[in-house]
Amino acid sequence: MKIGDRKEFHSKAPPLTCPPETTVFDAVTQMANKNFGSIFITDADNCILGVMTERDIFRRVIGDSRDPQTTPVSAVMTTDIRMAREDDDVLGWLQVMSNERFRRLPIVDKDKRLIAVMSQGDFVAYTWPQMLSQLTQMAQATLAPAFNPIAIAGGIAAYSVVLIALLLAFT
Repeated sequence: MKIGDRKEFHSKAPPLTCPPETTVFDAVTQMANKNFGSIFITDADNCILGVMTERDIFRRVIGDSRDPQTTPVSAVMTTDIRMAREDDDVLGWLQVMSNERFRRLPIVDKDKRLIAVMSQGDFVAYTWPQMLSQLTQMAQATLAPAFNPIAIAGGIAAYSVVLIALLLAFT
């Protein structure tokens, strides 16, 4: 399934963004007000320059004893960012995100402008029902011919008779 085919893709809240000169304090205030775990740093054309996550704040601001009131987000943001397109495959990106251990995936248009952010949790939540459905279908296709319900019921009945006979013999 494609990212853009998910109904939730179009109903997600707009990504939280700020320009690179924004102070860490102001960015964190925006993140706290919206209850977001990250903020994307964009240029005037809404192209991604970087992302600042809670982890970046802990490591590069608090851990380095920087002043959040004067430190710009551009000094602490992560710049090596993977980006997806609407027509990319959900399960493929879920695997990449899991293997490379990142949780937020910006979705960009053909001009690399930010249009949405999907999290690893979003993909897992969106794909669970599909994966369970596929697993059920595979199990039915594989196991159904091998397990005749009448044979199973007969086996249970025979086992019960043998068990009762053994209990009666030893009492």
